[in-house]
Amino acid sequence: MTRPLLLLDVDGVLNPYGYSSRPTGFTDHRLFPEDDDPVLVNAEHGIWITELTRVYDVTWATGWNDNANRLLAPLLGIAPLPVLTMPPIPFHPSGKVPIVARLARHRPTAWIDDLHTPQAHTWADNRPEPTLLITIDPSTGLTRGSIDQALVWATNL
Repeated sequence: MTRPLLLLDVDGVLNPYGYSSRPTGFTDHRLFPEDDDPVLVNAEHGIWITELTRVYDVTWATGWNDNANRLLAPLLGIAPLPVLTMPPIPFHPSGKVPIVARLARHRPTAWIDDLHTPQAHTWADNRPEPTLLITIDPSTGLTRGSIDQALVWATNL
């Protein structure tokens, strides 16, 4: 069987926002000088992403595009990942769906994002291939529970 694909977003997933108190385990990084908001990074996410690469072909699916590898991967201690190029920011989150669909084609696919739109759910529900959407609370970011969910799902394919 073909290895499943896992699509990974950054903002709201690896870089939480909208929190009332900062989630534990994150450190500030000033990666974008033009932006007053720091990027929050949790080094444990790098360990978890490495775990995912053992069973998935993990691909960035984020408006960060190549900046995910250039700026974030070194902070996470992970090897560069393939990048699914998104439109220039700002774009509506539903704009990811046709791009994701072209890459996923006939492969089992898990997609971790904080903004799965109704279009994303319709796409996932209508695919004959196994598809898992894991929607992350952007005020918390990626949790171990979501990683375990993705690993169990891939193991049971």
